Amino acid sequence: MRVSLKDVAERAGVSIKTVSNVVNKYQHVTPAMRARVQEAIDELGYRPNLTARHLRKGRTGIIALAVPELGNPYFAELAGAVIDAAAEHDFTVLLDHTRGEREQEVLVSQGFRARVIDGLILSPLELESDDLLGREDDVPLVLLGERQYALPYDHIAIDNVAAAHTAVRHLIGRGRTRIAYLGARTDSANQPANLRLQGWREELTQAGLAAPDSLVGPVGGWNRWDGAKAMARMLDAGVRPDAVFAYNDLVAIGAMRVLHERGLRVPWDVAVVGFDDIAEGQFGAVTLTTVSPDKQAIARLAVASLLRSLEGAGEPEGRELTAEFRLVERESTLGRR
Repeated sequence: MRVSLKDVAERAGVSIKTVSNVVNKYQHVTPAMRARVQEAIDELGYRPNLTARHLRKGRTGIIALAVPELGNPYFAELAGAVIDAAAEHDFTVLLDHTRGEREQEVLVSQGFRARVIDGLILSPLELESDDLLGREDDVPLVLLGERQYALPYDHIAIDNVAAAHTAVRHLIGRGRTRIAYLGARTDSANQPANLRLQGWREELTQAGLAAPDSLVGPVGGWNRWDGAKAMARMLDAGVRPDAVFAYNDLVAIGAMRVLHERGLRVPWDVAVVGFDDIAEGQFGAVTLTTVSPDKQAIARLAVASLLRSLEGAGEPEGRELTAEFRLVERESTLGRR
């Protein structure tokens, strides 16, 4: 038999309203009363009817998270963090997979699920600012990722240029002077790949080191095989870097495989730094040094931004919200200084 608010109120010896205030986390309940009610909740095993609670507010209790690729460990880990952050506010997360295709990103952003969700967190790869101008869907939208937008929607990212500076500076500090960048793209300058390329070039220039185009490895995508192909092309062209800064950990892992096949030892012959701090990077034969974005902070900021809109805190302001990052040093850069 389902335990009701009335049952909890009778056990705690308080009113139903007081139990409701505790369950809904209202602030004006004294600590002693909150503890008393919580004890009754725990004893009876009461679980709130979240559907009814959301319906009273005209909501579904569901938010959507749209990412380019669930097979990419970074997005899988980020999705887990968003689910955890949403659960703290009694929301369920619906996952969408756009494959990083502009058409799918536009479809998601224009509200084809508008009737079943209260808000959308979108991590686009190809979406342009023009695609969101004149957006008619009134479901709150928050943008993730490192592309830059001048739009009235909150955008959460890390500072890609600064992160690239940090990675390259670390490699220079390990005595590396021919540092390659794997992950360049030929499209928008606002792509995160090109922002990281900018940081790579600036840090090398500031250190008085060369940053020739021959040390830039373009990619068609950002998976293991893309990194392997880019590394192989560079070596086949006779270019021998003594370090690699990769767009992400998957590109780095692919590059490390090719280096191993060519008889080049990581980190002694070639040091490698990745980006994203996925769990896979900790379990290779050589563990991967990487830039680690604070995924939990990104998730919390995204969910909080949606809730801010849902609670009527005004129209979207187009705020740029920045999460922290740090460099995690592992075996792939622990060679010579």
